[in-house]
Amino acid sequence: MAPNTKVKTLKANPHGGPQALHTQAPAWPEGAATLTTTQDQAFTFDVAIVGMGYVGLPTALAINASGRRVLGLDVSDARLAVIREQRADLLDSDRERLSNALLDPTFMLSSDLSLLSHAAAVVVCVPTPVDEYLVPDLSILRAACASVVDFATAGQLLMLTSTTYVGSTRDLLALPLAARGLIPGRDVYVAFSPERINPGVDSFSHEDVPRVVGGVTAACGEAAERLLSASTKLVHVVPSADVAEMTKLVENTFRAVNIALANEFADICHELNMEVMDVIDAASTKPYGFMAFTPGPGVGGHCIPCDPHYLLWQLRKARLTAPVIEQAMAGIAGRPHQVVEKARRILSDRNHGVAGARVMVLGVAYKPDVEDLRESPALEIIAALIADGAEVAFFDPWCQTAPDGHGGTLHSEQSPADWGADLVILHTRHSQMDLDWLAGAPAVLDTTYRLPKADNVTRL
Repeated sequence: MAPNTKVKTLKANPHGGPQALHTQAPAWPEGAATLTTTQDQAFTFDVAIVGMGYVGLPTALAINASGRRVLGLDVSDARLAVIREQRADLLDSDRERLSNALLDPTFMLSSDLSLLSHAAAVVVCVPTPVDEYLVPDLSILRAACASVVDFATAGQLLMLTSTTYVGSTRDLLALPLAARGLIPGRDVYVAFSPERINPGVDSFSHEDVPRVVGGVTAACGEAAERLLSASTKLVHVVPSADVAEMTKLVENTFRAVNIALANEFADICHELNMEVMDVIDAASTKPYGFMAFTPGPGVGGHCIPCDPHYLLWQLRKARLTAPVIEQAMAGIAGRPHQVVEKARRILSDRNHGVAGARVMVLGVAYKPDVEDLRESPALEIIAALIADGAEVAFFDPWCQTAPDGHGGTLHSEQSPADWGADLVILHTRHSQMDLDWLAGAPAVLDTTYRLPKADNVTRL
């Protein structure tokens, strides 16, 4: 970070809910005549993206490809070096865009947050994880928003995309800006538009995915719609930033609940001696009223394992419960333990205890064809098996190292077939992963439910 960069962290109650669970949004002025538009003021950049991670970088590249002058900001110089060296985990289409952007004089990468004041629009794309107690960790988002507020100038559009609690745009941007004398709808535009990036999947281009946006005033929403329309074909404007924030929570909570349900059906089908994927594939033939979700070893990334907890955390302040969501998240959290327990049974059935057993984990990334380890169930599985005394190794063509959960680091094996495993756990099935050798493995635990039936293969 540049020496003169200011990062201010707002005080928060680490055990309580957000600042304004039920408060009404202030009556910001609508379209006041004193509002300075971006066309009236000379800005060096059209858009500044705060956070150059799995969401921010593709977003910056898409906006740059639309002909905008883009400033990419990240407090990590190491991350910026990875991007400049073109080593970032990206889709092939985004890799091409990155190559072009690095040759474009209107595209700039920096860790100097004071440059925020030189951008007509600022988009915040930083992580919003949960801690080990599943409590939202807002420290990164608060620091980013505080810097945005510190360097804000009249005429700017300031927009959050990070998934968080309902009211966060108001609490972290609108109210602090107003305290500085920059009133949303009069001096600046403030909005929320949830990110919709699917790492490692190129089924939909950035431009083809509709974006939802809501402003803290109608004028703010219209300004955000104009920005997003430059790089997205369809923009759906909702009545408020709060509605846009809740939209993202609904999207990922819907997925979490249905994945938990698929996991339950996997257990039910196992008990009733049938293949769950036969059932899901059959149900998927119905052209309406059914959406397929598949079971697995758990969920990873910073969306499904984290986002619903922001809603549950917020509801605690009002003493409200959401039993369906709570049960689904508990089921998801417990899924890696089921993998470990099944591994114990398989080894026991082969007259081999966990202690001293050699266990190979295939794929440690949280999903296929990415190098993202965030919240990956594999990490919890590996740590538990090591704690039980097993000798654990892994193979992943995308991830060369992984923490062992006990302060050490594991390195991906070059030849998993020759490692001599007593048990192989198929955790993440990357598209280019050779699995033919599993036919000769002593025992295989398939958490993907997609391996062909065989005497040595056990479904989770």
